[in-house]
Amino acid sequence: MATITKKKILTQPQFGGTPYGNLTTLPFNVTSTSTGAIADSDSTAAVTAADKIRVGVLPAGMKLIDALMIVSNAFTATATAKVGFEYVDGVDDTAVPQDADYFAAALAVNALGRTRANNTAVAPVTLPKDAYLVIDWDVASNAEAGVLDIFVEGILNGPP
Repeated sequence: MATITKKKILTQPQFGGTPYGNLTTLPFNVTSTSTGAIADSDSTAAVTAADKIRVGVLPAGMKLIDALMIVSNAFTATATAKVGFEYVDGVDDTAVPQDADYFAAALAVNALGRTRANNTAVAPVTLPKDAYLVIDWDVASNAEAGVLDIFVEGILNGPP
């Protein structure tokens, strides 16, 4: 029986230079008004099918591991959404392409619940530059006061 050892295992960085580690959870909130508009945004119109919502910024160097999405107040019936990322500078990266449904391809925002990232076709990636956490609204125009909290889990390695 052979023993196989990966190279450089004794010199791999473990904690990014901080004694308490670098695993983190970044919280983001999306709340809509009773008219269906996204509160605290640059639009007063109700969010509708094919609209994109920029929720926050994921920092360069963050290794994306998982996400927890909690709907604590449901949006309009039949509404679903994709949850992913796109680069702040608008320029795609060939090594780590933007992905509109990196975390979820059809998140049911029309019902209360907790959903872990469920796009099983993707591996963890490290962002080469700052990226927006984005929601692509699908199916229906919103007419409800909904609440969605997204907690993105990852390892903060610092800028590449």
